[in-house]
Amino acid sequence: MENSSAISRCLEIFWTFFKIGLFTFGGGYAMIPLIEAEIIERRRWLSKDDFFDLVTVAQTCPGIFAVNMSIFIGFRLRHLRGALISALGTALPSFLIILFLAIFFEKFKEIELVEAVFRGIRPAVVALIAVPALKLARQAKLTIKTMWIPIVSVGLIYGLGISPIIVILLAGLFGFLSWKIGERRA
Repeated sequence: MENSSAISRCLEIFWTFFKIGLFTFGGGYAMIPLIEAEIIERRRWLSKDDFFDLVTVAQTCPGIFAVNMSIFIGFRLRHLRGALISALGTALPSFLIILFLAIFFEKFKEIELVEAVFRGIRPAVVALIAVPALKLARQAKLTIKTMWIPIVSVGLIYGLGISPIIVILLAGLFGFLSWKIGERRA
């Protein structure tokens, strides 16, 4: 009985992440609202705080953001097996869609209708990325004292072309130093 329950849970994890991967366009950040709705609200596998922590960790790890998220969530649910199953569920739809597009895109890319559809999709993808960014900002509990950090980070990355890795390391160092200074004052 235990084995069929474990298999059933693994299939549920795979199918959940397969659907998320299949119906999300615009990359990993566009997946955040779907993952949040499925994992927190519908299935109640994680709390909002745990989810936000996983988003933060997934952003700082190398690799594909959505796959990183699915691995962390899958690991929380079913350890190594859950991590592998959720990663496969997330990546498989994209792989199949890209394979399909690679086979047929050359034949259709010159068609005006196809180009018009892509012109319409591009701005919508920007919104799909902006909404999770705004939600993350709210969940990060930014204050007047900390609002400058994301603004400066955007300026460093976008305006000056500094690597996001360096910006993350600098922000972490700044947070550590702020904590140390605050600790000394207390």
